[in-house]
Amino acid sequence: MKIAVEGCLHGEMDKVYDTIRHMEKVENIKIDLLICCGDFQAVRNENDLESLSCPPKYRSMNSFWKYYSGQEVAPVPTIFIGGNHEASNYLWELYYGGWAAPNVYFLGFSGVIKFGNIRIGGVSGIYKQGHYHLGHFERPPYNESDLRSVYHVREYDVMKLKDIKEPIDIFISHDWPVGIYEYGNSKRLVQRKPHFEEEIRKRTLGSLPAAELLNQLKPHYWFSGHLHCNFAAVVQHREDGSVTKFLALDKCLPGRKFLQIVDVNSDPGPYEIQYDEEWLAITRKFNSIFPLSRKTVHLRPEQLDKQDYREWVRNKLITRGARPFDFVQTVSPFDPSRPITRSSTSGHCRNPQTESLLQLLELPYLLDNVAEAGMPSQNPNFFNTKDAWNQLSDDGNSAEVGDVDELEELAEDEDGDA
Repeated sequence: MKIAVEGCLHGEMDKVYDTIRHMEKVENIKIDLLICCGDFQAVRNENDLESLSCPPKYRSMNSFWKYYSGQEVAPVPTIFIGGNHEASNYLWELYYGGWAAPNVYFLGFSGVIKFGNIRIGGVSGIYKQGHYHLGHFERPPYNESDLRSVYHVREYDVMKLKDIKEPIDIFISHDWPVGIYEYGNSKRLVQRKPHFEEEIRKRTLGSLPAAELLNQLKPHYWFSGHLHCNFAAVVQHREDGSVTKFLALDKCLPGRKFLQIVDVNSDPGPYEIQYDEEWLAITRKFNSIFPLSRKTVHLRPEQLDKQDYREWVRNKLITRGARPFDFVQTVSPFDPSRPITRSSTSGHCRNPQTESLLQLLELPYLLDNVAEAGMPSQNPNFFNTKDAWNQLSDDGNSAEVGDVDELEELAEDEDGDA
């Protein structure tokens, strides 16, 4: 199976798909899947721009709306996670995962799916210690504070992933697992990104929960974005000797290393995205402690439903089928023939995909519950087909990373989020 991995998309779907078509032609290959590592920016219309956490001058429609409207169709199945620059109101509709557009699947705030016989897991957002133990209290329309916290990873979503027992082939996170730089060429990384040096010294560069997941799940591959550079590493786990190949990629800009092809051993195709049986069982098991409070939440295993739902879920999928529920538009897409008008009054919209999944699992709909949360407040593109891991020397040196450009620094959040 040939998988294209992309770093930070920033809404540039046309450019990435054009690059994939060019690579397929030049290399005489067929790419089976595209994985995007966050900052996807699934902006459907002007109102979604109000839920996009970035300086106003960088809020633009870009090209996702074409795929949401049906004007364009993704030429390759696409799976993505959320980062820290997202249309958070739309991703909240699909908290459990679902089609963001035809052939474009959001993995959810945390989630696992199957693509053929490959299990792909992921966690959306970035880690901020001050919000990690809170519930999901933010609701659209977001105020400025909530807009900047809704994408912060919560312990609840990580705890669900830690309950996974079966092997994961590929894992995706937006920010890097803390300490991953120790398994690659950190010297060269600091040469290219001098401002990383102090964070590396303090061990604050990256996500602690992601590092915990890396050590527990031990996936064959781990892909990340966020830091806008190309970096490869190989982690050998001490407990069992298994290996995780880590790769971080840049954002979609000309001259950047933002896309790479990875060959993954798999059964022959055809392939399609399907629900993962174990993950649906975990989703049902953990629903009883889904935290919606702004207060610190103390999650304990003894609070969980003790029933094993695997066989129950298996029977459900045998009856219904494992393909996710069909894509449904929930808002009118952007129309370039009309003047742009923005409004921040839009609240939460129930997505039929989410409702159908919850009905399948016989769970209540909680995403618009505010009882605990309080009321809400108002083609010259560069591509790299070489395997970065093959560029690792015996001492773990990684592939060369790209330079920092001025736009990257300007687009950073005021709190330092890349």
